[in-house]
Amino acid sequence: MAKTKYQFNPESISYEKVEANFKTKIINVLKHMASSSVLAIAMVVVLFYFFGSPKEKALARENKQLLTQYTRLNTELTKIQNVLGDLEQRDDNIYRVIFEAEPIHSNIRKAGFGGVNRYGYLENLENSELVISTAKKMDIVAKSMYVQTKSYDDVEEMVKNKFQMLSSIPAIMPLAIKDFGRISAGFGWRIHPIYKTRKFHDGMDFTGNIGTPIYATGDGIVKMARSERGYGKRIIIDHGYGYQTIYAHLNGYNVKRRQKVKRGEVIGFLGNTGKSTGPHLHYEVRKNNKTLDPINYYFNDLTADEYDSMVAYAANTGQTMD
Repeated sequence: MAKTKYQFNPESISYEKVEANFKTKIINVLKHMASSSVLAIAMVVVLFYFFGSPKEKALARENKQLLTQYTRLNTELTKIQNVLGDLEQRDDNIYRVIFEAEPIHSNIRKAGFGGVNRYGYLENLENSELVISTAKKMDIVAKSMYVQTKSYDDVEEMVKNKFQMLSSIPAIMPLAIKDFGRISAGFGWRIHPIYKTRKFHDGMDFTGNIGTPIYATGDGIVKMARSERGYGKRIIIDHGYGYQTIYAHLNGYNVKRRQKVKRGEVIGFLGNTGKSTGPHLHYEVRKNNKTLDPINYYFNDLTADEYDSMVAYAANTGQTMD
């Protein structure tokens, strides 16, 4: 309640009550409203400055939740990367080895993550290091999953072709012998029969009678059946999957170029053509144009004891016949 004001009147020698007019009352009300407004504004400013607005508090809570989610996502992506890394190792070193396929090159698995900074637009964000790390891991995981999925599609196709592949890989001896003494030269460094110098021998030599049947050691297509310098009459069979076998110094052919052959089919006959010091078969196994020791490709023919005997005979040979 407003206080009552009095004013001294010298004429009546007494205090008289002062009645405020309408204008004064309006001014007084406006003064009170202005002071209250200023005080209210000051309090709001102080409150927002030190404690934040409800909207700011809500945004702060949201940012905190997002930061927590990003941290958790980053951790989970690291775990997924580890799992994918294990799958890639198994794919390259187990599944593809079983089917003798080349592992996926690291350049293919890691393609698209070097060079230009593709995450530059995130560098000005708060907690940019965490955000960029998470974005990068997501891209790597997505690419790795795509590559691995395509790889498993290849492996699935290899499984479907398993029996065809097993039929194609050289797996028997090129001629029927049980007397391993007919192995005149094995794979490796040997003495050349003409030049009498050490020379690397790319296959195995088997002696025998001219006309002895020679067999295809795996399914394939005859790539060549003609005389070649040094090799004499020679047959090359392309088995697919990177494999080729060579049969040299033949006396004659039982196949022609581009003909499909099956394992065990007679393809030619042992002879003494080309640069040869006696009737024999020179036999080679190649994988991706690299010569391999044929002795490792007779597993369909020999028992364990027979294989050990053959290895012993081959190791003790010293001079080739071609």
